[in-house]
Amino acid sequence: MFPSTSDFPEWLPRLLERLVGLFGLSINWAEFGGWLTILWAIVIFTLIAVVAQASVIFMVLMERKVLAWMTQRKGPNRVGPWGALQTLADGVKLLFKEDIIPKGANPFLFTIAPALFFLPSFVFFGLIPFTDQLLAVALPAGALFVFAISSISVVGLVLAGWASNNKYSLLGGMRSAAQAISYEIPLVMAVLAVVLFTGSMNIADIVKAQQGPIWNWYGIFLTPVSLVMFFICTLAEVNRVPFDLPEAESELVSGYNTEYTGMKFALFFLAEYASLFAMSAFTVSFFAGGYFSPFGTFLVELLAKAPAANLSGFAQLGLQVEMLFWFMMKTYFFIFLAMWVRATLPRLKPDQLMGFSWKFLIPLSLINIFVIAIEKFMVLPGGQSALDNLPLLKAGPGLTSWAIWVIIATVVFGGFFVLMSRLLSQKLEARLARR
Repeated sequence: MFPSTSDFPEWLPRLLERLVGLFGLSINWAEFGGWLTILWAIVIFTLIAVVAQASVIFMVLMERKVLAWMTQRKGPNRVGPWGALQTLADGVKLLFKEDIIPKGANPFLFTIAPALFFLPSFVFFGLIPFTDQLLAVALPAGALFVFAISSISVVGLVLAGWASNNKYSLLGGMRSAAQAISYEIPLVMAVLAVVLFTGSMNIADIVKAQQGPIWNWYGIFLTPVSLVMFFICTLAEVNRVPFDLPEAESELVSGYNTEYTGMKFALFFLAEYASLFAMSAFTVSFFAGGYFSPFGTFLVELLAKAPAANLSGFAQLGLQVEMLFWFMMKTYFFIFLAMWVRATLPRLKPDQLMGFSWKFLIPLSLINIFVIAIEKFMVLPGGQSALDNLPLLKAGPGLTSWAIWVIIATVVFGGFFVLMSRLLSQKLEARLARR
């Protein structure tokens, strides 16, 4: 009798029993069942480590190639075929670099800071629903846990800046703290709109609520403003251009990591790229349908002429592969957008960065939640909108959201132009009066 628990997937004991059966043995689940949780934890840790390292290695090479293509350069093309081994060569080089601790620095805090910065990005991979089965931990408050654990990275940056005994590093650490506080608020508010409409903070439930074709995804019709805000705040959270003030080379040498060498220096960049992958994956999960196909049905279902629930054996494996394919394609689309932004936009000034969040994104996020709350109130228990009887709103809650946003945009932009015209006319009258 297989042990039944939610601490590990159902296929794990079956797999173990088949492997042991190859040697003519059997498993006493009454004695061994308790070890399955520990075994599953080890499997999760190993898979997360492998996936995180592989994704970072590929993303570093991808960014070099993308930036070289966009700026009309060749990029890495010497080490390995098409420069594919350049990232590995850089890793080996950093591995053999001398580990230097500056004079006057706090050795313990200086050493632990890169690990604290890397920790959240490592934990993120355990919360990402790659497929409906390939999910390490499905927390009931997974969305809340993501933002709670992401705050730890700021502590790592501040510690790195303070423990380095360097004024440029300290300024970089303080900038990172101010930036994180400013952009975590609209980041959480953007996801709160999705949680408000879904009624769950479980990331797996949020993905399942978007099942169907592309117009069922939250970021297309329901919360397009949340998607844009979340993506912008994601760039700020992982210190990507144009929000890379904590490590501004022209002002702070290299910011919080100025005094770091070797693998400690590499950990900062490893965490940055791992966080970029994780936050792009969360963008897909919250707003782009997760692992679901944009066509509403999977290719495996069409070939097998059966719904996903009735598939078995090899077809189920093919379904999982297709789910993983769609999830990774969407994730790397957002990663490509982040690289595109880096190749296009210049770095913001500190006052521009802070003002953009407090004066624009936070008010916009509050308006967005107000719109979603109205839309949630309008949606009846059967899934139909209370405004569906109106001729222009029969497409359901998605079009209702767009209609409300059009009204708000008309009022906001109309009021802005009226106000600016009055101000300009007053200035013109004042100039004419001085003459």
